[in-house]
Amino acid sequence: MKIRKVIEELDPYVPGRSQDEIVAEFGLKKEDIIKLGSNENPWGPSKKAIEAVSKEVSGMNRYPESDLSSLEEEIAKYSGVDVSEVIVGGDGADEIIDVLAKTFIEPGDEFIVPIPSYMYYEFLFKPYGAVPVYGKWDLDNNVLNLDSILSAITEKTKMIFLCSPNNPTGTLIPQSDIIKVLEATKNKDIIVVVDEAYFEYSEVNNVNLINEYSNVFIMRTMSKVLGLAGMRIGYALANSEMIEFMHRIKPVFSLTRLSYFAALNTLKDKEYIEQSIKNGIESRDFLFEELSKIKPLNVFKSYSNYILMGVRETGYTAAELSRKLLEKGVIVRDCTSFKGLDEYWIRASIGTMEENKKFIKIMNDLLSY
Repeated sequence: MKIRKVIEELDPYVPGRSQDEIVAEFGLKKEDIIKLGSNENPWGPSKKAIEAVSKEVSGMNRYPESDLSSLEEEIAKYSGVDVSEVIVGGDGADEIIDVLAKTFIEPGDEFIVPIPSYMYYEFLFKPYGAVPVYGKWDLDNNVLNLDSILSAITEKTKMIFLCSPNNPTGTLIPQSDIIKVLEATKNKDIIVVVDEAYFEYSEVNNVNLINEYSNVFIMRTMSKVLGLAGMRIGYALANSEMIEFMHRIKPVFSLTRLSYFAALNTLKDKEYIEQSIKNGIESRDFLFEELSKIKPLNVFKSYSNYILMGVRETGYTAAELSRKLLEKGVIVRDCTSFKGLDEYWIRASIGTMEENKKFIKIMNDLLSY
């Protein structure tokens, strides 16, 4: 069997570990495990979404909706854009990234990613023959190194990925920096992808740029604030011409029936969304305050639903500390697999306040000297 060389050389994406994996490995009870490794919404989905999905379960023998106009209209209202500027994808925002590559990438095209950042961009683009070029984050000050992006632009550059808030650092990119990148690329046939997967937690977005720049592409997911990680729904916002070309290649039935009704009814549940944002921000700020009191940790201020921590001074590597926490029933993310980070970084997602307090106690017990 002959495998394409690019696939043989591709580094596998490392997802966060599941509760079932930890139960099997450590013999713990599932209900005792605190899952802080995958940036999920710990309070669960909207009750209206659950009710809608329950009503549709018996229709699983039928194909999904091919006409997503009702959902696109709800997303447009939620985002403050025209419905022609919306595209919806299954598999979270990952399908959106894949369709971007299918629509715009030719073999040999370059795409720029400042590292550390979400590595799935690279995982999905490289099989299409795209070549990654790395910018960087200034980890000492937890800001984007803008010059590293601008200086990396060449005639081969086709796309630039800017994640804001950035995963895993939690950093916001100022809109003034995004505009500088857009200004530098607007006449060069380069798409600037602004990944706003966590924008609700930051209470900042860049939608206003769509009307000013034809080369901006804003990508989002319903897996975080909207509590639908298991339903795999993403969407993106851009000028209508770009969206129309992407619709030509996007799979017709990429959204399942149950995902469609879950998304539609979650967006209509304004009270749930408001409470989800409020709970998430309170949880994140509590974690930041309490983790910052643990002296060996280098805790990053976050505008998302997770906290990045340097653990070099703890005496543990990220892998060692993550395993110690797993033994106590806490799942965090060992960030060693993120390009741009060494083996001394972990990331913890928000939990309920009860989960947060248990996590903080366990961290204090492990790191007290």
